[in-house]
Amino acid sequence: MSASVKYTLGRIGLFVAVLAGLWLVDMSVFLKLILALAFSAALSFFLLRGWRDEMAEEMAGAAARRRDEKERLRSALAGDDQPSTDPEPPTDHPPR
Repeated sequence: MSASVKYTLGRIGLFVAVLAGLWLVDMSVFLKLILALAFSAALSFFLLRGWRDEMAEEMAGAAARRRDEKERLRSALAGDDQPSTDPEPPTDHPPR
């Protein structure tokens, strides 16, 4: 399972757990939702630190791969790419 899915499911699970705990308290539903959101965000900062760091590393790796691929494509479009190992480049003219 990817780190981002794991972290997202952890955040949702914390929200549901806090909301279930607040459901027993007598207050408006809107206030329960807001408090559950705030408390679950604070708890996730401490409880899900490892998963958040893992997700950040996964996202940084993906960004680096996209950046490298972008640079490779830019250099290929500019004609700065490495010459091929073919002995003769293809031409539009037939051989003589």
